Amino acid sequence: MTAMNWHQLLNTERHGHSALEPHELGRSHFHKDYDRIVFSSAFRRLSGKTQVHPLALNDHVHTRLIHSVEVGSVGRSLGLKVGERIHQDLPPWIQPDDLGVIVQAACLAHDIGNPPFGHAGEFAIQDWFKQPANAALLEGLTQDERADLTGWEGNAQGFRLVTQIEYHLFRGGLRLTYPTLATMLKYPWTVRHGGDSGKFACFQQEAPMLQEIATSLGLCQRDEQRWCRHPLSYLMEAADDTCYAIIDLEDAVDLRILTFEEVRDILLQINPQAELALGAEDEVSPLRKLAALRGKAMQAVIDAVVDVFLQQREVILNGDLTGDLLSHCPVHIREGIHSAKALARRKVFMDSHKTEIEIGAYATLSTLLHAFLSAGHELYRQQGHNLSYRTQRVLDLMRDEAPQPDWSLYTIYLRTLDFVTQQTDQYASYLARQIGGVTPMSR
Repeated sequence: MTAMNWHQLLNTERHGHSALEPHELGRSHFHKDYDRIVFSSAFRRLSGKTQVHPLALNDHVHTRLIHSVEVGSVGRSLGLKVGERIHQDLPPWIQPDDLGVIVQAACLAHDIGNPPFGHAGEFAIQDWFKQPANAALLEGLTQDERADLTGWEGNAQGFRLVTQIEYHLFRGGLRLTYPTLATMLKYPWTVRHGGDSGKFACFQQEAPMLQEIATSLGLCQRDEQRWCRHPLSYLMEAADDTCYAIIDLEDAVDLRILTFEEVRDILLQINPQAELALGAEDEVSPLRKLAALRGKAMQAVIDAVVDVFLQQREVILNGDLTGDLLSHCPVHIREGIHSAKALARRKVFMDSHKTEIEIGAYATLSTLLHAFLSAGHELYRQQGHNLSYRTQRVLDLMRDEAPQPDWSLYTIYLRTLDFVTQQTDQYASYLARQIGGVTPMSR
């Protein structure tokens, strides 16, 4: 099988737009991608979506927006460092810093499709479609369409948002360049290939777009609706894993779920030299000490990831890398990241307050899904005629985002999920209370 090459992987073709000239004065094409993502409403709404701790009252705690910005910062460093090391392999229209911008833009958008309440929201949507009581709503769908819904994925929703929904509705979305879109995709395949993890990055409706992007960039095809990853997506993944493994522990210390000592020991495991950053001043607060240690630990991870990418670049360009870049890093970094994730699973994700809110998130999303998807089903069944009063009012709530009666049932459901999943945690909670009649219908 022919290996991928940087000249094709870094072309300047833009989704929903004719091919662009390789050179342009002012901002590069990839800077424009970054700007389009930053100024999109979907990105802005990440400020009200859960990273780890839902509906946290402590405003120091990370939201999905701040997490994405921090991942973007790490991703830019990774892309730039790799770009500088492989500059001789790059096409003439690409500068080393372009790789930094591509990875940064992809990092900003990597969680843009997340529903309210984060992963708890994903599970709530999947479970709702799997419930026997809702089986009738799936009648008439193909096997792949059903699988898209019962295995609904925030990654696939993110790809749909940037290619279909934001800005140019069903006419290219944000119209990002192909390299940025491909770098976003940690799982460049459809639900057919989700496997045991259930992870995929493209619904059936967007499958032709995925094929178009993969073909243009020369991604190695492994099966029908399955391609290998763009090399830069490994840098995006490493940036994301580094941030949520390390920085999320800081939030847990701030919320008094973890102690300073627990997190300090992990950061020193990743970078033993980081102890020098602590200094000798006892009056420095634990959180300030952690910030200094975190910076040293993250720098060690960044340097190691860049080295691994360069060591494995031929394997990566052949589409044959096993695992992620962090799994190939030196043992102290691998084990440190593993320890961080294990500590989070053991103590942070099992925190009782977090669990209570996530259980409530199930009820919130179940209320919204029942109201809006049932209305969509009636709209399809009745072809828009003689709708019940409740269904008409529910559709009125969606305004110009409401589905149309001449659409397929699958398209109606996807469009309805666009509306529900774009909501912030607070607005989803508010709307569910209103629909459920829990609070007065007033502001």
